[in-house]
Amino acid sequence: MRTGKREPGPESKTIPTAISVTMILDAHQHFWHYQPQRDTWISDDMQVLRRDFLPDDLLPLLKASGIDGCIAVQADSSLEETHFLLGLAAQYPWIAGVVGWVDLRANDLEAQLEALASFEKLLGFRHIVQAEPDPAFLLRPDVIGGISLLGRQGYSFDLLVFPHQLPAVLDLVGLLPDQRFVLDHAAKPYLRSGHFRGWEANIRALAESPNVSVKVSGLVTEADWQHWTYEQCLPVLEVLAEAFGHNRLLYGSDWPVCLLAGEYGRVKGLADQWTQSWSPEDKAAFRGENAARVYRIGRKF
Repeated sequence: MRTGKREPGPESKTIPTAISVTMILDAHQHFWHYQPQRDTWISDDMQVLRRDFLPDDLLPLLKASGIDGCIAVQADSSLEETHFLLGLAAQYPWIAGVVGWVDLRANDLEAQLEALASFEKLLGFRHIVQAEPDPAFLLRPDVIGGISLLGRQGYSFDLLVFPHQLPAVLDLVGLLPDQRFVLDHAAKPYLRSGHFRGWEANIRALAESPNVSVKVSGLVTEADWQHWTYEQCLPVLEVLAEAFGHNRLLYGSDWPVCLLAGEYGRVKGLADQWTQSWSPEDKAAFRGENAARVYRIGRKF
């Protein structure tokens, strides 16, 4: 069984006392050594991403934006990716944690998790569900069983889905009420077209499940990369705040993918503009406290 700082249970667990309440976190970013044969998702119109992106590239951006640390999220579906990110987290103390990958359907999933149990910075896992052709992928019995096992071992699960996959997400979170879920990129609303009705209905329904939080991240890359504006993103942001409240919203940059639509500072500026009228307590929650609680980051870094 998994031991250490995390225990199975609902998202409502309080922030560990080791966490600084003033900590500011980027709860979603990536690192990689670019490999063309592996990283085929980086298409010809994404040339800016066709290079290595490593901690020494990100740190100056975090410092310039007044951010204390980050959570590194998998971009490749392999155990090698998980160990790569964990190696970086061990080397750079300001990487607060890792959301890795593991095969949810593997017969030896429990053994794989046991082998990873000693890594304190391994916070949770993610599967790139948006790439699955089956819209009900998340409802396959072996997938549900795998996610359930993650929860019993104390791990969160990040949901990377498109809007049309939200009905399956709704069913999944209802089946696993004690599993902590984090919805990445707000399920990628259709900012280019502005067609939000179906997305909004499902988001509001999903927010009724207290075991789900949402990352305010990746929105600019769902808009027109060259011409997006704050006003274009505002309807989506308002839905998220109304539906989830201030205690289940997490700031994330989605760096370096965000570079398709803007530099780090501009993406951070979008979040700052949105929250400028919030109370200091709500700002602190969004900027780091919620991520520390949801991911159960258990020690100062």
